[in-house]
Amino acid sequence: MADINIPAASGRPIAAEKDPAVVGAEPSWDLIELLFFAYRDFVGDPDEVLAKLTFGRAHHRVIHFVNRNPGMKVAELLDMLRITKQSLGRVLKQLIDEGYVLQKEGAIDRRQRLLYVTPKGEALAMKLAGLQTERIARAIAEFGPGGHEAAGRFLAGMIDPENRDRVLRFIARADRDRRRRS
Repeated sequence: MADINIPAASGRPIAAEKDPAVVGAEPSWDLIELLFFAYRDFVGDPDEVLAKLTFGRAHHRVIHFVNRNPGMKVAELLDMLRITKQSLGRVLKQLIDEGYVLQKEGAIDRRQRLLYVTPKGEALAMKLAGLQTERIARAIAEFGPGGHEAAGRFLAGMIDPENRDRVLRFIARADRDRRRRS
């Protein structure tokens, strides 16, 4: 199978598809490095805002997921972020102490710790998401119609197959719940 190339922003072609035998011989350096640099810039805009609050990327992830999933259990957040209980505890304590997140016990099971953003937490989450949405929109605009869906398929394809359906259901549920709250 021949390579199919798409032009990069620099005008240099990026290998989009390669013969499986060739892919195993040489890493996809261009795509690996593009992902590193894209991630650096994607989180860089929010990092500047967070640094002023003495927060880091872990705070960003917690605020993001709690904002998208009000009432989320601490155990669910631990599972999703794949961080230690100690790491989450430190970040969560700071977010709670500074008024960005509320922690409540479950109505049925009082051992459950349910998380909610405060209005201050929601404002921060929306500001950070707005910065990242602007970057995504600029990039997708270069692809024209269908760009959003193609990017979504690519990113979903990067998720381990055994977790993909669970992640996609999680996102769909958060989208549905947000529309209902609006």
